[in-house]
Amino acid sequence: MDAVTPPFLSVVIPCYNEEPVLPTLHARLTKVCAALNVSYEIVLVNDGSRDQTWETMLELAEHDPHLVCLNLSRNHGHQLALTAGLSVCVGEHVLIIDADLQDPPEILPDMLALMKYEKADVVYGRRIKREGETVMKKLTAHLFYRLLGQLTDTPIPTDTGDFRLVTRRVVEQFLAMPERHRFVRGMISWLGFKQLPFPYERHPRAAGETHYTFWKMWKFAWDAVTGFSTRPLTLPFRVGTCCVAVAFLIWMLAGVQWARTDMMPSTGLLGGLLFFLAGGQFLTLGVIGEYLGRMYAEIRGRPMFVIDRVVHGRAAPAALPIVRPEAA
Repeated sequence: MDAVTPPFLSVVIPCYNEEPVLPTLHARLTKVCAALNVSYEIVLVNDGSRDQTWETMLELAEHDPHLVCLNLSRNHGHQLALTAGLSVCVGEHVLIIDADLQDPPEILPDMLALMKYEKADVVYGRRIKREGETVMKKLTAHLFYRLLGQLTDTPIPTDTGDFRLVTRRVVEQFLAMPERHRFVRGMISWLGFKQLPFPYERHPRAAGETHYTFWKMWKFAWDAVTGFSTRPLTLPFRVGTCCVAVAFLIWMLAGVQWARTDMMPSTGLLGGLLFFLAGGQFLTLGVIGEYLGRMYAEIRGRPMFVIDRVVHGRAAPAALPIVRPEAA
C-alpha cells in the first residue's frame, strides 16, 4: 500500500474480548477486500480487552501489512473505541463493522456498488432478519427505535446498527463533532448528505458471547435519547401539569365528600397530594441533573479516548501517544 496515497478502503472494527473470533474475522475481511482489487487497510481497535485480543492482533499484524492495530489505554466503550478507529483510518471509503460477524462483510461489494451508482455518502445496513437473538432482544430493539423516532428531531433509520459504509467527508465531519457521550449512528444521520439503506439478514455471532449487558444497553439507549433530543426537558412541565390536574380532581372529590358528609378526609388527601408533588420534584431534579452532568463533562474538555499504541502490519510495535482535541 502506497505510503502517500490514501487507500481506497478502510475497515474499522472495535473489539472487546474478541480473541476467539479474530482469526475468522481477519480471514473473511481479507478475502472480501482482496477480491475488490483495491488498496485497503483493516483497523482493529482493542478496547481494553481482558483476554488475549491484543496479542492476537499483533500475531495477525506480523503477517499482514494491511492491518493497523490500536490499543486503547483502558476500556472506553464501544462508541468511543469506534471513534478512535475512525480518527486513525485514512481510507477514502470507510466500512464500520462489529467484530462478532453478525453483520456479514461479504455484502461490502454490493454496498460499494450502491454507493457509486447512487452517488451516496452513506450506505447503512438495515436488518430485515435477526438470527441468533432472543425474543426479548428483538422486542426491546424494536421498541427502542420506535420510541427514539418519536423523541428525536433527527430522523434515525429504524432497525439499523453501526454497520455502514461512509465516505471520507462523512468521517471528517463526524470527527469534528465535539460531544463525548456518543451515539454514532445518530450522529452520522444528523450530518445529512445522501444516505441509503441496504437490507440484509443479520447472522448469529461467529464465536464468543455478546458483551452488551442490560445496563450497557440501557446506558446506550439513554445516551441516544439525551444526545439527540431536548424533549425530556419538557417532561417536568408535563408531569407538573398532571400533578395540578390531579390536585384539582382531588379537591373536587374532597368538595363532593364534604358536601355529602360534612367531613373532609384531609389526612389521606393531603398525603396523596404531597406524594404526587414530591414525585414531580424528584423527576424534575433527575432530568435537570442529567443534562447538567453532560454539560460538566463537555466543559472539562478531556480527550474522548487515549491511544496507547498503534501497530502497523509487518512493523515492530511502537509507542504512539495521540491527543486529538480537534476530533474530541
